[in-house]
Amino acid sequence: MACIILPPATLGMLGGGQLGRFFVAAAHELGYKVWVLDPDRDSPAGRIADRHLCAAYEDPAALEELAATCAAVTTEFENVPAATLAMLAEKISVRPSAKAVAICQNRIAEKSFLRAGGFPHGDFVGVSSEADIEQANAGLFPGILKIARLGYDGKGQRVVDSRAAALTAFRAFKGEPCVLEQKLKLDYEISVVLTRDEEGHIATFPAAENQHTNGILDVSIVPARSDACLSGDAADIAGRIAAKLAYIGVLAVEFFVSGGRLYVNEMAPRPHNSGHYTLDACVTSQYEQQVRALCGLPLGESRAHSASVMVNLLGDLWRPEPDWSVLYAVPNLKLHLYAKLSAKPGRKMGHFTVVGDRLDEVLETALAARRDIGIKDN
Repeated sequence: MACIILPPATLGMLGGGQLGRFFVAAAHELGYKVWVLDPDRDSPAGRIADRHLCAAYEDPAALEELAATCAAVTTEFENVPAATLAMLAEKISVRPSAKAVAICQNRIAEKSFLRAGGFPHGDFVGVSSEADIEQANAGLFPGILKIARLGYDGKGQRVVDSRAAALTAFRAFKGEPCVLEQKLKLDYEISVVLTRDEEGHIATFPAAENQHTNGILDVSIVPARSDACLSGDAADIAGRIAAKLAYIGVLAVEFFVSGGRLYVNEMAPRPHNSGHYTLDACVTSQYEQQVRALCGLPLGESRAHSASVMVNLLGDLWRPEPDWSVLYAVPNLKLHLYAKLSAKPGRKMGHFTVVGDRLDEVLETALAARRDIGIKDN
């Protein structure tokens, strides 16, 4: 039987970005208090938390205070040191576990986990030296070289058409451990966000069809315009991955679809950008599910009550800040701004979601709003 944590208990969040901000809001609505640990004094989550511990994730005093006050701790991004999670887990409940996060935060460990578990994935090889590239199977080219840690939104990766190009990229990455992946011919990309509780129950949100620009998620379409069996298979694979990890919390699994087949691309041990639509289109959002899983509460219903299209708003638009009245004029559009103090190109500053009964009409409205606010078509 799961240990249930009830309000007004205090929960801990490692990370202060927009995902953490939505978690804080969801926890507050359910009656909990939240402390946020993040080294950025202006972090979006920290600014609405009951307390913001402005310190490094390895700071001993901050971690001691967090463990002494919070009933349970979770994270909003995968690059929190796994050692920090393991240390906190000796004193309080930490979900997801340090072991699961350690697998997801390192691409070599992640790909090796998928291979060992028999999950569908593209061919790859771990690269820790130039010799690994020189000895790599020729079938991996053209490929993509990605640093094993800290890469996201297209950062830390490079398309390499040849062995020589891979060596050049590896040197540019200053010899950081990498994975070299075969470049697949993509039909499209989808993602599945699910929640798994301590007793192994899984609630899965509808699969999202994702479109990227410069490696950053641009648009998510729900339900994905894929064969229903393919979406079902993706949900099944994601569920089996969660079970294999003994995962507790919200997990996102991204898939490439190539030649009509699914290939796991990446896993994220947290809520996901492509799951933002759940705030406005589902009975329970991914952030409320994160609170429920952390606190041992029964999972909410993950059913979508509307079709939806989510559009990311990046810092490139802030020249100056956009005229939001353009979006507020659309009656079935929900705008979410993250309260970040500085806008930079490529930085996620907000998103909007259009909801409705018919996906074709929702998509048409969302793309028109996207153009009207100043986002150029690809």
